[in-house]
Amino acid sequence: MRRTVVALVAVALVGGAGAAAVWARPDAPAATALSLSGDIHTHDPALVAGAEGEPWYVFSTGDVRTGLGAPQIRRSTDDGLTWELVGTVWDAATRPEWAYEAVPGVSNFWAPEVIEHDGTFYLYYSASTFGSNRSAIGLTTNTTLDPDDPDYAWVDQGQVIASEPGETNYNAIDPGVIEAADGTPWMAFGSFWGGIQLVELSWPSGKPVEGATPMTIASRTSPPNAIEAPYLVRHDDWYYLFVSRDSCCQGTDSTYNMAVGRSREVTGPYVDRSGTEMTLDGGEQLLTSDGDMVGPGGQSVSRGYLAFHYYDAAAGGDFRLEIRELDWDDEGWPVATTAP
Repeated sequence: MRRTVVALVAVALVGGAGAAAVWARPDAPAATALSLSGDIHTHDPALVAGAEGEPWYVFSTGDVRTGLGAPQIRRSTDDGLTWELVGTVWDAATRPEWAYEAVPGVSNFWAPEVIEHDGTFYLYYSASTFGSNRSAIGLTTNTTLDPDDPDYAWVDQGQVIASEPGETNYNAIDPGVIEAADGTPWMAFGSFWGGIQLVELSWPSGKPVEGATPMTIASRTSPPNAIEAPYLVRHDDWYYLFVSRDSCCQGTDSTYNMAVGRSREVTGPYVDRSGTEMTLDGGEQLLTSDGDMVGPGGQSVSRGYLAFHYYDAAAGGDFRLEIRELDWDDEGWPVATTAP
């Protein structure tokens, strides 16, 4: 019996690190994937996971064929399992006209973010065109997320921050907002160019404090600096910076993947498990392509659930929503991979 056990362990070790982990620790941390159904055709999902008995919402990149490219809204009434499209954030009559002037050629609005503060929901959105950093992040607010509530109305608050070619070495898209332990709001943003930036905001405006200058908190060390979609999460005594890296939006040819770093301070430095700073191309690998799930990224986190999009090889590369309940390892790092 002993020889049999030793032989099996040896086979597992030869079979690779993944197999060895299963043999060495059958209770290894693993994320739990929700079994989703309904309308899950989403890109860059911003998840708002409701409390017990409350609806869940996902806000995502718009489609020019629906609501003039406004961010789309999906709702689940069964704890994030079944999803339905319930509209867009604006229509022709209420669209943010300033954004079309600030970013000529903008047709749809990308990568929204939603955060609640003092009874108000702040929805940030990106206005840009592919391959350009003539971009802007806008803000609209509401007192409820329920489109059936009589008080439901998105009120546009205008521009939050912008970037200009030749003037700013960053790209003002992909906002991710966190309220630090002391109550101060911060917004991470950025895509390619100078990498991921962080700027201090103020309540109740939800906009940068006067004189605030963005600081770089993550960057690759070689062109084209393929890092974007930052998202900040506070867990225990750490701040975690989630990012997407490499190439998005190419169907099954996408190489998108997710990485994460952490810091004791919201302003960084964010480092990976080895101590390499994310400003020096550091980052702990969180999730990458696996089987028919190609190019996972564009992530957000709500109440311990990670939402992201991927390209489904079984559906010709069409994009899909995925939601997983994160696990955490013994050293305090998030785990997004599911059990073998």
